[in-house]
Amino acid sequence: MKLNKIIIIFLFINNIFLAQRIKDIAYFKGINQEQLIGYGLVVGLAGTGDSYRSTFTVQSVVSMMKRFGITVPQTNLRTRNIAAVMVTAKVSNLSKPGSEFDVTVSSMGDAKSLMGGTLLMTPLSTQNGKVYAMSQGAVSIGGYDINTKSGGRVAKNHALSGRIPNGGIIEKSLMEEGYIPEALSVILKDPDFTTATSMADSINKKFGGTIAKAKDGAEVSLTIPSDKQNNLTDFLSEIEGIQVKKDVIAKVVLNERTGTVVSGANVKIAPVSISHGSLNITIRSYPLISQPSPFSNGQTTVFNNQVPDVKENKQNSTYSIKGASNAQEVAAALNSLKVSPRDIIAIFQALKEAGALTAELVIM
Repeated sequence: MKLNKIIIIFLFINNIFLAQRIKDIAYFKGINQEQLIGYGLVVGLAGTGDSYRSTFTVQSVVSMMKRFGITVPQTNLRTRNIAAVMVTAKVSNLSKPGSEFDVTVSSMGDAKSLMGGTLLMTPLSTQNGKVYAMSQGAVSIGGYDINTKSGGRVAKNHALSGRIPNGGIIEKSLMEEGYIPEALSVILKDPDFTTATSMADSINKKFGGTIAKAKDGAEVSLTIPSDKQNNLTDFLSEIEGIQVKKDVIAKVVLNERTGTVVSGANVKIAPVSISHGSLNITIRSYPLISQPSPFSNGQTTVFNNQVPDVKENKQNSTYSIKGASNAQEVAAALNSLKVSPRDIIAIFQALKEAGALTAELVIM
């Protein structure tokens, strides 16, 4: 067994790309996403639905049939073509009646697959229990899960959850009186004092005067100019389009599973000397066959003997890095070591421990 080849990726971020619109890095206070949830039934499954052990599915079917004036004893129901599901969605609280949105459907019983199913009309409510939307439609799982009676199985992706594109419709406005803020503010998605101050300065430069003030690292309060009092929508639209230089902290993200290294723009390496060797591990298989004597009651046995082999490069090399002040110089310095990405991850960790790496190290 040989170690898989590992890939390294350096992300270079120049200051020219750090200017972003306010709408991309912040949102107005009071305008956010609402979580919706509901309980429903998916029908039309090819025998892959819930079994009789999922009593809530049986009870739900009985209750649904009563709505249509049909009474069916629970003992006579077979629910293999039906599955109980939870329906979830996330919508903007500015959405108006008639707006469509995607919903996610997830099995909550012992169903085997939702492939080919259709979600029946399901009410969706917020955490306060009020119903604001309805959902219905064909479930798309983006794969399949086929089982045979002999135990064979062929599957692709996860078959117990799926999505319904535009399967939800807003029935009632989540913000009934519209957006009427008592105190207008812009909230940063990633709080940062430098970015908040830069945002306030950019807004004041756009409109002149002092209409924006950074309250803290997450919130910038706004004062609506007198000539914008009667048209709040235009004012908010202009605010969203203002370019702000977003400050980013020095950070290096390491993914040891895939061997990916992502380095930010402000990463720096102090002058340092590195001594590094290499290690190769190989596991070979040598099958051994034990053959019993003739006319004996023994059986032929195959033993798979796996022998590990470790080779270490004892000629360690010592490299010297004169220092690096940005991402490009960091990449060039590490590439000069001529080591694998897996080794570069180990070197990054050692540099951090030695205090030579000026960056936050994030290991995934």
